Amino acid sequence: GIALLVLSPLFLTVVLLIKMTMPGPVFYKHERLGKNLKPFMLYKFRSMIIGADSKKTELKNEVKGLFKMKDDPRITRLGKFLRRTCIDELPQLINIFKGDMSLVGPRPHLQSELKNFSGWRMARFKVKPGLTGLWQVNGRHELNFDKAVLYDIYYVKRMSLFLDIQI
Repeated sequence: GIALLVLSPLFLTVVLLIKMTMPGPVFYKHERLGKNLKPFMLYKFRSMIIGADSKKTELKNEVKGLFKMKDDPRITRLGKFLRRTCIDELPQLINIFKGDMSLVGPRPHLQSELKNFSGWRMARFKVKPGLTGLWQVNGRHELNFDKAVLYDIYYVKRMSLFLDIQI
């Protein structure tokens, strides 16, 4: 709650920038999977063009298990800045405040990605997803799917306040 209050001037600035440079909604809302696969609505500042989700099938995925592209043409100019600085993620503080997420933990995934999480990979859903986590601070976009999931499993097995502070 305090973070939302302190960051409210930044939120207002980003809202105004998005409204001035891009038509459409300010926030991107998308259903993700939380602890024990419970779905919740994730909030982000919108960084892509309107209809970006429907254009995903036309693009070439660069990472097995997750949709990622180095130079995604759907991302707007302002969106590139928001993503590079991780400002687009700040509305997830609302998810943390609501109790759907925690500050640190595995990233929340899409229902459509669940097919990639069979067997040992399902352990990452035993805890609340986080705004940041081990794989975000250890390579983020450079990691392949299995390495990212291994970081998530490591976190789940060794979860502690000390590890959260280190991350």
